Amino acid sequence: MTTLEIRDLHVTVEVEGGAKEILRGVDLTVSSGETHAIMGPNGSGKSTLAYSVAGHPRYKVTEGSVTLDGEDVLAMKVDERARAGLFLAMQYPVEVPGVTVSNFLRTAKTAVDGEAPKLRTWVKDMKGAMEKLRIDPAFAERNVNEGFSGGEKKRHEILQMELLKPSIAILDETDSGLDVDALKVVSEGVNRVKASGDVGVLLITHYTRILRYIEPDFVHVFIDGRIVEEGGKELADRLEDEGYDRYLTVAQG
Repeated sequence: MTTLEIRDLHVTVEVEGGAKEILRGVDLTVSSGETHAIMGPNGSGKSTLAYSVAGHPRYKVTEGSVTLDGEDVLAMKVDERARAGLFLAMQYPVEVPGVTVSNFLRTAKTAVDGEAPKLRTWVKDMKGAMEKLRIDPAFAERNVNEGFSGGEKKRHEILQMELLKPSIAILDETDSGLDVDALKVVSEGVNRVKASGDVGVLLITHYTRILRYIEPDFVHVFIDGRIVEEGGKELADRLEDEGYDRYLTVAQG
């Protein structure tokens, strides 16, 4: 079992006029086989949590710790975090002109595993994963995210997750911009990876609709850079009915 532990995490970001604190003491533990939903309104710090764990240079950790099976994640470079088993599906995946999807995926797999996959096995695995995600085979020869629709970008992120087989997958608003059909396909992909029991999923969203397809074991409500309430799936159902207003009123008070 792999365990990601976040303890008293404080994070700032540089803005005009100085550093602004975004995360104000986050405690969270995610283990393989578990699905945690981080829910909260826009601007509450959910994506900051994702990027801080992944190692984005814009976000500065000022206090606290992040460990993966006891190893100090904050001391690792970004590529070392990926090799250790951390995976981030970004809310806004970037374009990589001149690099095809097939080359990108095989290079990423080689970097994570430390050796290149056998070509015949790799092609079979990639085609199989693409078929399950209903991705056209011609997609493999397109440049990464160049001219991709929102749904294609998100399917490509889940394709990476299926092939790279991380220990902890952080999915940052994977449901944003998806129509119902694409949401179902993407969710099925996440559920396939989850079914192995070898991956822990941290699912960041402010809508409950994706939780109809990916059932969380734990739900954490994120307000103003902190977790203010935790529970099971029933908490997500309550948020569907009540929204975040009552938390925001308390925070502002």
